[in-house]
Amino acid sequence: MYKAIQTSRLYEQIVQQIEGSILNGELIEGSQLPAERDLAKQFGVSRTAVREAIKALQEKGLVDAFPGRGTFITNGTSKSMRRSLDRIIKSGEPEGCAYLVEVREILEPEIAAMAANRADKEDLETMREAVDVMDKAANDSDAYIEADLDFHLALAEAAANPIVLSLIDSIVGLLREQRSRTYRVEGGPERGQLHHKRILEAIRRHDPQGARAAMQAHLSQVREDSRKSQPDQTTGA
Repeated sequence: MYKAIQTSRLYEQIVQQIEGSILNGELIEGSQLPAERDLAKQFGVSRTAVREAIKALQEKGLVDAFPGRGTFITNGTSKSMRRSLDRIIKSGEPEGCAYLVEVREILEPEIAAMAANRADKEDLETMREAVDVMDKAANDSDAYIEADLDFHLALAEAAANPIVLSLIDSIVGLLREQRSRTYRVEGGPERGQLHHKRILEAIRRHDPQGARAAMQAHLSQVREDSRKSQPDQTTGA
């Protein structure tokens, strides 16, 4: 039904194709889109890119997404908080990155601990796949960043709390902006991978304390790399 995506702005191309299906009548109000995993396979992209596309379609008022139920074509009444959140980072203010790290330090260690208690085989496999992609994409920033986002999304899904998942969904755009900057910090991707593997191992052992500590260490690295990336922000790099 859909064509594989070729460009770096993946989610925008997904939006265009789905919007086209709505305009030509192939998708009508009340129609349900395929599951995220199935859409990701059809488009040949990460699940994170699909989720970004769904949020963009929500902003346009074209779909509504319901945790546990799916995503449906709507009559144009959807609203989203994503646009205002994105302005915090995209405004270029250095404080925006610091605020984002603070929010992550509040949320993600406990998300990791919850995931360690609740992750099933499918959750673990999704995390392993993301780590494998990052291993193979050390020199491909787009692929690495998408896999990194998928890893943290899988953690939120493994926490098995729809409110947690919605909170992480709401800041995916900010996370992508942050990763695009910290990726360019020398040694950043390699350090990130070390922490991702430690988090994954703790979750595999169903060790909530270990998962929490591993995530806290990861976010300390993110905080430091974000600080180092600040000069890039002043040049718009």
